[in-house]
Amino acid sequence: MDFATIFGVLVGVALIGGAIGLASVETGITALIFVDLNSIMIVMGGTLAATAIAFPLKEVLRMGQVMKAVFRGSKSELGPLVDEIVDMASVARKGPKELENAISRAGNFFLRDGIQMVVDGYAVEEIRSILNTRVEYREEREENESGLFKAMGNFSPAFGMLGTLIGLVFMLGGMGAGGGDMAAAIGGGMATALVTTFYGALLANLFFLPMAEKLASQVGLKSTEQHMITEGVCLLAQKKHPLIVREKINSFIPPREWKRTND
Repeated sequence: MDFATIFGVLVGVALIGGAIGLASVETGITALIFVDLNSIMIVMGGTLAATAIAFPLKEVLRMGQVMKAVFRGSKSELGPLVDEIVDMASVARKGPKELENAISRAGNFFLRDGIQMVVDGYAVEEIRSILNTRVEYREEREENESGLFKAMGNFSPAFGMLGTLIGLVFMLGGMGAGGGDMAAAIGGGMATALVTTFYGALLANLFFLPMAEKLASQVGLKSTEQHMITEGVCLLAQKKHPLIVREKINSFIPPREWKRTND
């Protein structure tokens, strides 16, 4: 689980909810004024409808799976992967048969596929081209998922504003009808209208846009991992010395995480 994401959501909800609760105590106005079914219907319904228009239905239906990926987080650890590739470099210098027997030890499926290409006798440039193509189209697919949440983050405030306009229309219509305490009617109507804008801003800035950024960061980390594997596999195919492989692969990670022979 990605505890940073869970922590951020819980703390954000707690702080906003706490601020609303404190304001309710100070003013003597019930916090239930922020609970409005019509506002939720306008913001969530409108956002989902607009997203369905903007994206293919199959991508919209995968939204739940993508949200799980956000909270699950990335399990990629580049340091141990460096050691794994270097170990494979030692095996590759012994011969293709030994390397083939070692494929099952590779924990990363992308690395296993690359090593299998080496065993099958693919040329270095062919391996690089195939693996880079896989990285490119994986990035495209996952960036579409990130774009979906970014679009929802853009749509929800707009529908929040739309809900506010609807509320204002009814409020002004009520004023035109006359009768009753006009000031109370205006204040209550304006409060109800603004709740919709609150929902739109909250969903956009605490959920949809942060999720889009989290997905984008996961895409970048995954790409770094796969480019590192691509380079490592090409070095295996060239039967480079493990020390050379280690130094080259270390270039993909921060210096403080570089793996050395005495680690």
